[in-house]
Amino acid sequence: QVQLVESGGGLVQTGDSLRLSCAASGGTFSQYTMAWFRQAPGKEREFVAVINWDGGITNYADSVKGRVTISRENAKSTVYLQMNSLKPMDTAVYYCAAEQTYSLSSYYLARRYDYWGHGTQVTVSS
Repeated sequence: QVQLVESGGGLVQTGDSLRLSCAASGGTFSQYTMAWFRQAPGKEREFVAVINWDGGITNYADSVKGRVTISRENAKSTVYLQMNSLKPMDTAVYYCAAEQTYSLSSYYLARRYDYWGHGTQVTVSS
């Protein structure tokens, strides 16, 4: 059983940067595909970014491509989401997700992930 704890959210202005962190415990971190999702008020949870077990493969939602970078440090059991040039549309609760697999099949579907953190709020003011 993996526990995930996100941190790093906050209130920022348009154009600012934030780095979110997700610390994992209770499992062998390098065996997990890790992803970030977000959910804005009144909207469904949506995929943001995914990274495979060794960090060699990443994928991003079109809405964040070029502004966001996902990375991981297996030695620290932590995955990061560096977000630059933030926009008001990025305002949401950001969730870290994990699945014990080396596969990236259907990586954009929330239902494929078995473990979730409680989320961290990101608010971007205009």
